[in-house]
This record gives sequence, structure tokens and C-alpha cells, in this order.
Amino acid sequence: MKKSSDGLEHRENSKDKQLEQYRVNNYGEKMTTNQALKISNDEFSLKAGVRGPTLMEDLHLREKITHFDHERIPERVVHARGYAAHGEFELYKSMKDYTKAGFLQVPGTKTPIFTRFSNVAGSKGSADTVRDVKGFAIKFYTEEGNYDLVGNNMPVFFIQDAIKFPDLIHAVKPEPHNEIPQASSAHDTFWDFVVSNQESAHMVMWLMSDRAIAKNFRVMDGFGVHTFRLVNEEGIAHFVKFHWKPKLGVHSLVWDEAQKISGKDPDFQRRDLWDSIEKGHFPEWEFGVQMIKEKDEFMFDFDILDATKIWPEETVPVQIFGKLTLNKNVDNVFAETEQVAFHPGNVVPGIDFTNDPLLQGRLFSYLDTQLIRLGGPNFAEIPINRPVCPFHNNQRDGYSRQRIDVGQVSYHNNTLANNTPATSTAAEGGYVHYAEKVEGKVIQARSESFKDHFSQARLFWNSMSGPEKQHIINAFTFEVGKVNSKDIRQRVVDMFVEVDKEMATIIAVDVGVNRPSGEQVPVTASSPALSQENTIYTPQTLTVGVLVGNGFKGTEVLATIRTLMNAGVIVKIVSGKLGTIRSSDNYQVAVDETFLTSAPVLFDALYIVGGNSENEAKFESDITYFINESFKHYKPIGVATTGQRFFKASNAKEGPGIVIDSPKSDFGNTFVKAIAKQRFWTRDIY
Repeated sequence: MKKSSDGLEHRENSKDKQLEQYRVNNYGEKMTTNQALKISNDEFSLKAGVRGPTLMEDLHLREKITHFDHERIPERVVHARGYAAHGEFELYKSMKDYTKAGFLQVPGTKTPIFTRFSNVAGSKGSADTVRDVKGFAIKFYTEEGNYDLVGNNMPVFFIQDAIKFPDLIHAVKPEPHNEIPQASSAHDTFWDFVVSNQESAHMVMWLMSDRAIAKNFRVMDGFGVHTFRLVNEEGIAHFVKFHWKPKLGVHSLVWDEAQKISGKDPDFQRRDLWDSIEKGHFPEWEFGVQMIKEKDEFMFDFDILDATKIWPEETVPVQIFGKLTLNKNVDNVFAETEQVAFHPGNVVPGIDFTNDPLLQGRLFSYLDTQLIRLGGPNFAEIPINRPVCPFHNNQRDGYSRQRIDVGQVSYHNNTLANNTPATSTAAEGGYVHYAEKVEGKVIQARSESFKDHFSQARLFWNSMSGPEKQHIINAFTFEVGKVNSKDIRQRVVDMFVEVDKEMATIIAVDVGVNRPSGEQVPVTASSPALSQENTIYTPQTLTVGVLVGNGFKGTEVLATIRTLMNAGVIVKIVSGKLGTIRSSDNYQVAVDETFLTSAPVLFDALYIVGGNSENEAKFESDITYFINESFKHYKPIGVATTGQRFFKASNAKEGPGIVIDSPKSDFGNTFVKAIAKQRFWTRDIY
């Protein structure tokens, strides 16, 4: 073949023509199934009554979700970037009055668990600290089988019906024409989805809040998201929502800090979890439920089955009954973290489902997903997925079968094996579904009780502190400012005027669209539990970078370090070079990090000691850079007597969170209190 320009052009055109038959543009076309059946409804799954269970005969739901579940090999479609650890769940008090679940009966019972944290949107290779929803999934290895509580660090979700889940994820993933941007919702298709599906309003407020940039896994809430049932031995049921509350409180990064950490250490959160467990600083959460009696199902101004709604804790308090502790890192990330298979349908007697249409779809989707991701139906035989109790059934063969089942019988109702394995009665621990009465026409529709999309978004906004509100505005401005379509930017501010007009107006000005014309909807209700301002503050496991060179005052500095460590603070010595440095009074200290290998965003606070260095100009430049960054991120800064010249050379100013040592001050303890507070939002950083 000739290598002329004409020949090359000819070959390219031939290939282009060959591919033409496979190109499809859906613009302007009618929606069909893959079998070309025209679709009349793509918003609601088929149900028995508008609030009834989803029906398996919904052929469009099954095809749509099945195709979605099989879109990635072998990486998870969502929650791809994850990290996990082993631990145990300890029961504080018996829940016998509410559930017959065996592991919730006797106080003091300890149940082994495996917990996986994750980001929802990004690929496996994305960074930890992007703005995203965090997965929080727990596998309880109980004596009655595995129970999986598969949740997030936010209590609500974007959509109300599982049939919309593929659409949501398609919208938030990198745009298909250029595979950009990675692990970010700051682009056109996501915000087009939001303004076109306004049930997402409440969840978007959470996503734009500090909750979406958790400092680390150890200081974030966990929620079951959906409404489940607990059922006791008498068959009495309660509607419940599950909660995990971190013992260290709920804390977040600031956006500038989060972006810089993504560059300095994209593994920041997984490294934090690994290091914490290795050092014996075991992460802990308390486990509790909100409960509603069945007779009270309809007494609220929202539908308790709506996954875009919370149950305000001031109205329905969380009852704490146990504690989760993570105390062992994985031995092999692939074998455990990547191969673990969670499924909200993995329950034990005493825990049951409701007709939440988002949950109903997940009950199908998760099991279906494992078949393609883990190579067939035998994923339960992978070690991390195996129950701790024996399991027996007539399932056979398939990819990667590991069990060797002996005997000639593999069917139920048999005489050759005395009809074993046999089923169990409820009294013997057999799982019996809650006998809910269901009636209604087979219909694709949404209950009228699901149509309020903004009242709880307003509640969330009204519950935020001043700094939290400003962070939400900043997040909207950044995200919507990345949207190319001016029409979508306008529709965003027109939509969120339903939450708060002042907020929407500020965003409109910042993103270059018309101010919204809607009126402010009066809001008086608030829920203090929603604000991170009302969380736990403790210095334990927070990390302080000690910036120091030769010639420091040993007695002063070492006394302060002892005070910090006695309070549970982790101390890292940072200097110009690795090795040891020597004080003016002949103490030696080993250096943990250099200015080059660390960064101010990786520390919760700084202790400015100073000293001498071979290159004084660079030494001063490095320290003042650390001070400026930490000051800008509202972090506490302690200044030793020898560090004051470095502080004065920086842009930082004395004020909130700045603790300066002096002969008469109780410097160490004052600094510990500042470290515990973590951020000083009243600081003037400009």
C-alpha cells in the first residue's frame, strides 16, 4: 500500500465509513428498551400502589439497572476508591424489645465487622479529598449470617426512585465525550441533572456543605440513609434509621486545603486510617437508631420512606446502643477491600425492609453488580465475604466455585438425603419477611407525599452557622462557575431561590447570571444536630507540626511537647533535613519530616520553634510559608519564644487561635485548648 498523502486520507476515510454504522445520536429520538420497545415512563418504577413495593415485572427497570450494574469491569461503577479495616461491634444495651437480631440481644456481645469507606463518583485512581459523598459500609459477621449496613456519610440521597440512579451517576461521572472532569461534580451534566430533577435539592445542600470534604474517615458520620424495620419476637415492628456517630466529633477540611492535599498526598484519608490503627489510635463510632412506631407512620409533614428526607433528631432522637471500633488493618487491599461484596439485602432475622423505592431498587442492583464484578455467583466464597457461621444450600457450580459439595442430592424436596438441607422455622431462626399488607393498582407513579423537594433543604440551610453558610455559597460559586452553559447556571440560581433568596442572589452575581426573581420562602425551623458547630471537640489524635532548627531552647520545647502528647496530640518534628537537631542546652531531637516532604495542609496545627540553619533565608522562607497557609486555613498556631521572629515575618496576625509563649503564660495547656477547637472562623485572614 502506498504511503502517499492521498492513500493515507483514503484509509482514514474507509475506517471512518466502517464505523459509521455503529454511531448513534439519541438527540430528538424516542426512548426505547434495547429490544426497541418504546418506553412510556422513565421516571418511576412499577409498584403495587403509589407507596407499595416495586414489582419485578418492571422490565424497563430491570434492563436499565442491569445494564448500569455491568458498565465497569472490574472496578466498581460507584464507590470505586475505597479503603477498609477490620474491627468489632460491641453492644451497650439489649435491643430485644425492638428486634430479634441475635447480635443485638445481650449487652457486651462483640461481633466482628469489616468496614469500607469510599468516594462515590471518582475512579479507583482519584484523590481522597475531592468534594463527594463518602460511602460508609459495614459487614457484621453474626452467628446468624452476614448483615450488611451499606450507607453514606450523608443521611439523604439525590433521588427518590432507584430507576433514576443510572441517570444520576451518568450525570456526575466524567462527561462521555471527553472523559473530563475526574471525581468532580463541577461540570455541566451534573448541574443539568440537578435542575432537571429538583428532588435533589436537599442532597445538593449537603454536597455543597463541609460534610462533603470530611477531614478523614475517623471524623465523619455514617447513615443507613433508608428507612428500615426492626421486628421483635412478637412480630411488632418499628420504622428505623441507622446512625453512626464518631467519638472524635464530625470535622471537615476547608476547600482550598482539600484541593492542596489532593496534590500533596492524594492518599491522605486512607493513610490517616492506616496510620491511626497501626499506632493504636483505634477509630470509634457509636451506633444508634431513630425509631418511629408503625401507628405514627403518617404523623409527619414528610414521608418517612422518602430517601431525600431526614427525620430531624430534635423530633425523633437517636437512641445509642452500641460501639464500633476499627482495630486491625487489612493484610491485602485487593483480597479484602476490593473483593468485599456488600449488599443491603444481606440481613438477619429481626431486620427488614420498607417500601422506600430507592431501597427496593438497591435490593436488586447490588446482588446483580457482584455477578459481573467478582466473576459469577460464588463471590460469597471469597474469604472476606464468607460468613463466620456454617452455610448450607443447594447452589452448585458456576465460576470460581471453591466448595467441594459431596453427595448426590442438590435439590429441595428430596428423599435421598432425608430432605436436607432443611428449611428452618421462625422459632429455629429462619428468616421470615415482615407481613406487611400491600394493595393497590400496578402503576408507574410517585406518591404525592414525595413531592416536597425544598422544605428540608431550607431546614438544612437555616441550621448552618455563619461560616458554614459562607462555605456553602463558596462551594456553589466554584461548582456552578465551572458550568459552561449559562442557561444551566441561571436555572441553578432560579432553583435554589426556593432554599434562600440571599444565597441564590450572591451565587447569581458570582457566576454571571441574572438575579433570581423568586420570593424568599419564610423559614423558622432549624435542627442544631445538622451543624458541625455543635459537634465534639477534642485534641486527641490531632497532628501538630513542630517547625524547628538547631539552637532551640530544649527545656521549653520539650516541656511543651510532653504537654501535647499527654493530651493525646501527635507530634511531628519538621526541619530542613532528616537526622537529628540539637538544642542550645544540648538536647537532641530526631526529625520526622522535612519542609519538602511535608506540607502545612497535612497538619492540624503548628508549633513554631525556629532556630538556626545552614541556609537561614530558605529556613525562614519555609517556616513563614507554613505559617501563612495554616493561618489562612483558620488553624491554631503556637509560637515559642524563639519562634516569634518567624511569626512576625509572616502574614499572620495575633488573634483567635494564635498562642504565643511568654514567661508567665500557661502556654502548653492553652495551646492544647486551641488545638482541640481546630478552626478559628472569626480570624481575619485578609
